[in-house]
Amino acid sequence: MEEIISYNNVLAIVLAYLIGSVPSAVWVSKWFFGVDVRDHGSKNAGATNTFRVIGKRAGFPVLFFDILKGWGAVKGFSYLFTTYELGSNQFVNLQLAIGMAAVFGHVFPIYARFKGGKGVATLLGIVLAINFPAAAVSFIIFLFTYLISQYVSLGAIMAAFFFPFVTIFVFKAQTPSLIYFSIIISIMVILTHRKNIERLLKREENKMPIKGKN
Repeated sequence: MEEIISYNNVLAIVLAYLIGSVPSAVWVSKWFFGVDVRDHGSKNAGATNTFRVIGKRAGFPVLFFDILKGWGAVKGFSYLFTTYELGSNQFVNLQLAIGMAAVFGHVFPIYARFKGGKGVATLLGIVLAINFPAAAVSFIIFLFTYLISQYVSLGAIMAAFFFPFVTIFVFKAQTPSLIYFSIIISIMVILTHRKNIERLLKREENKMPIKGKN
């Protein structure tokens, strides 16, 4: 039984990585607009740079798909391959492992020479799948920050910073791995935005007005 469980877990994690590796920003920009977003703007293969370089017509589909990668991998593979009791600590641990594999795939996609995005949208999908209330509050923080500042990066940083506090103190998470996960992804998102933080401090970060490109 242990071998079957181990095999199922590994298979779920590998498939999650492959799903996360789908470089939606690169494929959408190239196939439908004849542009590689990695050659423009921040040169990041993510939704934010897609919005900045091409506009809403490409940005929204990329954003939706990147979120879906995280949400779908966790929801689909954890239920399809698990032999654990739903809601148990083992089940939550498997969901977290699957989710992180999807994020790793987004950041280091096998289909795009391991050069991907920062994984924020995919992380949002994971949190929506595992801890929806905390994800909803974090999204509100992101939206509020963005609407005031018009900096997407600042919104992501603020949402990531407050996510562990929301998880631990507002919704009082009891599962240790979920608590550690909230702290780790907060640190990870902030670290991946360190260049943005430098530009924000120097007031050199590009704003993304609400009424941007169509």
